[in-house]
Amino acid sequence: MKKILITGGAGFIGSNFIHHLLENREYEIVNLDKLTYAGNLENLRDVEKHPRYKFAQGDIADTRFLEQLFEKEQFDGVINFAAETHVDRSIEDSSPFVQTNIVGTHALLEVARAYKIKRYHQVSTDEAYGDLGDNSSDYFTEKTPINPNCPYAAAKASADLLVLSWHETYGLDAIITRCSNNYGPYQFPEKLIPFFLFRAMSDQDLPLYGDGKNIRDWLYVRDHCEAILTAFEKSDPGEVWNIGGHNEKTNIEIAELILQHVPNSKSKITFIEDRKAHDRRYAMDASKIEKQLGWKPTHTFEQALPKTIQWYLQNREWVEQCHQKA
Repeated sequence: MKKILITGGAGFIGSNFIHHLLENREYEIVNLDKLTYAGNLENLRDVEKHPRYKFAQGDIADTRFLEQLFEKEQFDGVINFAAETHVDRSIEDSSPFVQTNIVGTHALLEVARAYKIKRYHQVSTDEAYGDLGDNSSDYFTEKTPINPNCPYAAAKASADLLVLSWHETYGLDAIITRCSNNYGPYQFPEKLIPFFLFRAMSDQDLPLYGDGKNIRDWLYVRDHCEAILTAFEKSDPGEVWNIGGHNEKTNIEIAELILQHVPNSKSKITFIEDRKAHDRRYAMDASKIEKQLGWKPTHTFEQALPKTIQWYLQNREWVEQCHQKA
């Protein structure tokens, strides 16, 4: 493959993936992003003049725009990062999640099919599987039925079903990767780690939903990028791949670690009313991609969390700009 369309490439994972791809492969990249509040071209300022990188502003739900773009660029592959992703926002107003995550995915699939794209890759989430619960020692596998509990997860799960049906019905070469919680540079500070970090930097309290014992599996974003690239290049059509960090932490553990890494912070942990449909535990079994495609995470949480925190401490202006956009 020579030219790839990256949708949502100005967001957190998408921008990290573009950096990773330019550093490690020779693909030409077109980054399509609508530039909503979480899309930030500052994330890609250092590659904006790269000879293999190009930016296009637009909406993946705009079929006519997509057709013109595909006609002009003649893409070989598509990797779809574009999504509304914040659970709290989906509870307040689900409409943008349905429009981007479902309608947008449908538009992309239809145009990809019409232009005979050689590979379509949907970037999805462990939240599509639902909740493992408090007392479970189980893990999500690729055979776990999807069972989403919040509007965000339901929209992503719906998109996944569309992708699989386009493969089965129309023969589109499509794959899905579902990943656990990511952390790293360029993450919009409404998400847990940068949100708590910013508050700790500002001596504000760290509000935890419920008892703070909800468990998530954490993966450094560059490891996720390598897993996506591995699946994109090596997967058979129609496959689903789980990606995880083998690093389960409660939310209160994350809050405590952040306070340890912010010197002289006067913040303290507080507890607030739990979020609606707040899943208790996610944990991914990533053995399929590890055994069949040879991917494994290379960053430990103990190595990558301090590096992540240091990045945010050194980029306070970026964080402030994000808060102004939110």
